[in-house]
Amino acid sequence: MSDRIEIVDTTMRDGNQSLWGATGLTTPDLLAIAPSMERVGFHALDFTSSTHMAVSVRFHQEDPWERIRLISAAMPSTPLNLITTGMRFISWVPANEEVMALVFRCVVRNGIRRFQIVDPANDPSRLIRLARMARAAGCEEAVIGLTYSISPAHTTQYYAERAAALAGCAEMDRIYLKDPGGLLTLDTVRELAPHLLGAAGERPVELHSHCTIGLAPQVYMAGAHAGFSVLHTAVGAAARGTSNPAAESTISNLEAEGFSHGLDREALAEVVAYFAALTRDKGLPPGTAQEFDSAYYRHQLPGGMVTTTRRMLDERRRGDLFDATLEEVERVRAEMGYPIVVTPVSQLMVTQAVMNVTDSERWRTVSDEMVRYFLGHYAAAAAPPDPQIEELVLSRPRAKDLALLEPLSLDGAREKFGANISDEELLLRLTMPAEQVDAMLASPPASERAAALSRPGRDPLVRLLAELQKRSSISYMRLAKDDQLVVWRRAP
Repeated sequence: MSDRIEIVDTTMRDGNQSLWGATGLTTPDLLAIAPSMERVGFHALDFTSSTHMAVSVRFHQEDPWERIRLISAAMPSTPLNLITTGMRFISWVPANEEVMALVFRCVVRNGIRRFQIVDPANDPSRLIRLARMARAAGCEEAVIGLTYSISPAHTTQYYAERAAALAGCAEMDRIYLKDPGGLLTLDTVRELAPHLLGAAGERPVELHSHCTIGLAPQVYMAGAHAGFSVLHTAVGAAARGTSNPAAESTISNLEAEGFSHGLDREALAEVVAYFAALTRDKGLPPGTAQEFDSAYYRHQLPGGMVTTTRRMLDERRRGDLFDATLEEVERVRAEMGYPIVVTPVSQLMVTQAVMNVTDSERWRTVSDEMVRYFLGHYAAAAAPPDPQIEELVLSRPRAKDLALLEPLSLDGAREKFGANISDEELLLRLTMPAEQVDAMLASPPASERAAALSRPGRDPLVRLLAELQKRSSISYMRLAKDDQLVVWRRAP
């Protein structure tokens, strides 16, 4: 057990997604606070995903590649992370290896240095395949995740076997336990820790959980004592609620438990203040401490999906059916064969549950994506699906056509979208509606847009220089501290 715990920040990706449906933060918002976040000393930033990249185009008309470049340049010492969700990019349609290899090359050359690699079915062979692709693209740190779930199929032996199958992966720099639903208990994290630590060997093991039912802060301390040496946290208003534990309280708890962390508390306080003001000015609800809710173990929805479920029902003007939908999620999951409640399968599950409770009969309306799930296009079910539901879904007229659907490919893409466009634009046009990409390209770049809030918490030296510039009577300053020297002269 290490007495030093590293912290991965999740504010810009998971906090934003869990609390604000991934739409809350714009590139200027992030760029304004990036220098202060750089000073905090996080091991890495859980920064983006294909979902977030699509949201930046669709809702903000922002170039997601520019977002990566700008924040990477502003935080050169803090690696930015992309989380994968299997063999797919933006589109629901799974992509072939050529497409995914291009995605990985593009995100790396724009500034992504770390990958968190997960798979909807925790399939070790697919996880290893993605890790090798990430390494070939130039990834500096590949972190393979096993996603925690509870069902008759997801036992301790299930996780022990999959962890052991990852142990020999040379491309795996770290392994992590991903708990998107905040389902882990203290006993469970202690029970699973030896299996992940054994698979990791000398490599670090990371722990990621959510505060959805209030257990995650305690689980983090139990995990640190059990040998997890990296914890994933969000900052201030982007933490708690359905998001991750707060960095500021986590490091206080670590200190009380005898661990060190290496974070700059002054810089962290500046970041906390920034997001408190930003969420207030933008009307974004901050995360709040959650009470324990035992019923949550039935539907197991990740934080972001709870928000999405409410939005879907509100759009149908049936917000009163929220509790009924959560109960229906539990039933749909069992009928699907207990898939892990994680992207993209969680979206399919929630969409079906919403349709089941708003339609006149269950499974009357079925999306093409759900048909393709039962065709095995996304991931193998953890247990056999309900045979009656499977027959009902696969007997639909669309099933025969969807069975022939090929993975997303680059074949003919250049001819269709243009021989001279960048790879980055090509990938967006391949996976998104043309009008959304056109609107993004017609909008001013993020570097020319104003943030919702001016950045507080500038480095003290930067603040000093800004004040000197305002005072015309001062023409020269010399500042020496230890072996550092700063000389400032007013331009003639």
